[in-house]
Amino acid sequence: MQLHLDEISKYVARKAHAVVLMDRAGWHSTRKLIVPKNLTIILLPSKSPELNPVENVWQYLRSNHLSNRVFKDYTAIVDAACEAWNALIDKPNVIKSIGMRDWAHV
Repeated sequence: MQLHLDEISKYVARKAHAVVLMDRAGWHSTRKLIVPKNLTIILLPSKSPELNPVENVWQYLRSNHLSNRVFKDYTAIVDAACEAWNALIDKPNVIKSIGMRDWAHV
């Protein structure tokens, strides 16, 4: 998680500040993390996957690319996940629809 935060921090414009929304997974909220000065972490409430659009992305990937399959080995799992991810990123409208929340536009 530390490497991920450091990487996000590199891409924040100079003199800007970014907010990173995260669920409460243990590796997101550990005190061992050193949050870069140009980032603020906001932890979502517990047990609220509806607030975290990435949960819906994973559900989409499982439902449309990864379910009902048997994988030969770890490499086959990684390859299938990469193929699924690459298929998804070629569909920006699907990504938008997965992350959209009707209640956020009322």
